[in-house]
Amino acid sequence: MAEEQNTPALYTSPAVHLPTTQHLREISADLGFNLTDDQLEQHKEYMKGVQGAYQMLEELVEPTLEVKFPRTPGHNPRPDENPFNAWAWCTDIKGSEDGKLKGKTIAIKDHIAVAGVPMTNGSKTFEGYVPEFDATVVTRVLEAGGRILGKAVCEDVCYSGNSFTSISGPVTNPVDSTRASGGSSSGSAALVAGGIVDLALGGDQGGSVRIPTSFCGVVGHKPTFGLVPCSGSFSLETTVDHIGPIAKTVDDCALLLEVIAGYDGFDARQRKVDVPNYTKLIDGGVKGMKIGFVEEGFAICESDVVKVVKATAGAWKKAGATVEDTSIPMHKYGVAIWTPPIIEGTYLQGFVGANIGNKGFYPNSMLEHFKKHVKARPYDLPPTYQNVCLWGEHLKRNYQSKHYGKAQNLNIALTAAYDKALETYDVIVMPTLPCKAPKLPSADASITELLGEALRMVGNTGPFDATGHPALNINAGFSDGLPIGVMIIGRHYDDVTVLKCAKALENKLAI
Repeated sequence: MAEEQNTPALYTSPAVHLPTTQHLREISADLGFNLTDDQLEQHKEYMKGVQGAYQMLEELVEPTLEVKFPRTPGHNPRPDENPFNAWAWCTDIKGSEDGKLKGKTIAIKDHIAVAGVPMTNGSKTFEGYVPEFDATVVTRVLEAGGRILGKAVCEDVCYSGNSFTSISGPVTNPVDSTRASGGSSSGSAALVAGGIVDLALGGDQGGSVRIPTSFCGVVGHKPTFGLVPCSGSFSLETTVDHIGPIAKTVDDCALLLEVIAGYDGFDARQRKVDVPNYTKLIDGGVKGMKIGFVEEGFAICESDVVKVVKATAGAWKKAGATVEDTSIPMHKYGVAIWTPPIIEGTYLQGFVGANIGNKGFYPNSMLEHFKKHVKARPYDLPPTYQNVCLWGEHLKRNYQSKHYGKAQNLNIALTAAYDKALETYDVIVMPTLPCKAPKLPSADASITELLGEALRMVGNTGPFDATGHPALNINAGFSDGLPIGVMIIGRHYDDVTVLKCAKALENKLAI
């Protein structure tokens, strides 16, 4: 019998290396523990068991989002196919042969993953990243027969309500090429308004669906928080993340919402709720409804914006609704309450913690790419995000980020204030933005000027990202040839009433 040979095991690197005693000594000092070397060795011995758990974890296969439809990578947009500089990348991905979106062309905001297609999130920190998964909303669009024509430009790391921060350059407004299209879903709104696509997906953490649709004169809906899954998209801050539809008409907006809404099992922010057939429910009109015009929402706006939005009362009254002025004093504090999550939360989650603390699907390749590049090339971040990091780190070091918690607690009161008004009114209304689309800033604008231009328009939009109420922008009219949007806000998960009121307004204004 041949002698048995012992084959040496191949060397494999552990999933996580044990820290050296010196490393533990440094960590202990930094954390103020000041442990002795003997104590550190005892901790290190116990860590061998923890290391084993991490090794087991490394060997398991994790669930991921599916890729159901074939595609080619696509190409960089040529100048002749990019009139508003709104395409980040061009594709032609065909979905099912039939479905609710059959014949519809769609643009996907470039913070949402499309497998095999380069994703920039408007930022140099994402250069070279190609996701290996489709976001849930992308899969749902394709399953419904939609045809994805590309990734729409978004603002750098989605942190601007203007349209000048993306690495591909400013996105111009189809109404006036010297003006901003709005952000951060800048390309999505411009492509719809310019007639390049039928529909688009945008993201909204401070108004980023409603701002560009107001500036460009189209329809944009921020759904109830959690109604649409954000799985597979880049998160700014998990308590304010929303994905919503952009379209030229309320019908098309409702159609896309109908396709993308609903529980997916990957996003812990969601609840299992029935998704209505929005398209079949929005033609009922507003007869007998009560609509409240929120005085505090008008108080921050330019006079022509107030005039145009106030005039919509007549259209709703002709449609049979009662329209009244109302006051929600807490609205004045809405942006202040939204601010710590969108600054401190964004910094702690994106720059420091990378989503830690949230259940559900983690787009690990996306998070790892961002973390790696933002640490290696922080100078590539835009002034908007650099300001977030400076302020966020200052508050973390000197105030232990206590204001984040206070803001979240106050958000309970803010939510209750809107809910109280919505006990009296079916919807509440205010101007979407305080101003019309501004001129794009000059190339020599100072950092202070750029920061001011990036976020000066969020007074009415930001609060509803904090509270999660559904809020829709629709064009109310024009001043100096520029669109002015009106925002309709409804009860949580009553998106259908918001859409119904928008459809009634659309019908009356079209007469």
